[in-house]
Amino acid sequence: QVQVVESGGDLVQPGGSLRLSCNGTGLRTDRNNMGWFRQAPGKEREGVSCIDWRGRSTAYGDPVKGRFTISTDNSKNTLYLQMNSLKPEDTAIYYCAAVAECPISMTNMRARTDWGQGTQVTVSS
Repeated sequence: QVQVVESGGDLVQPGGSLRLSCNGTGLRTDRNNMGWFRQAPGKEREGVSCIDWRGRSTAYGDPVKGRFTISTDNSKNTLYLQMNSLKPEDTAIYYCAAVAECPISMTNMRARTDWGQGTQVTVSS
């Protein structure tokens, strides 16, 4: 059974940066399309970004384009999300998952592994 563990969340001031990490037991980043999702208080979970299993194709939701970068380190079997120029509206619990595909539109991204605990990102002064 695949289990994912997210880490790296923290309290950061607007304009700051964080790097989230995701490791999956029983999940290889070089064999799976991977994605990041987030859920803000009172809102539905939404897709943030994805990367295909070859690491050649990425996609981002409009709210994070130009600020976030998704990547993988297959030697460490780890998925990353580099978040720069953070805004208060980025405050959410962030989750990773293997996804069926890495679509252009984040609304079409579907997780195919169980959710982990997530990691809390809070952007506030």
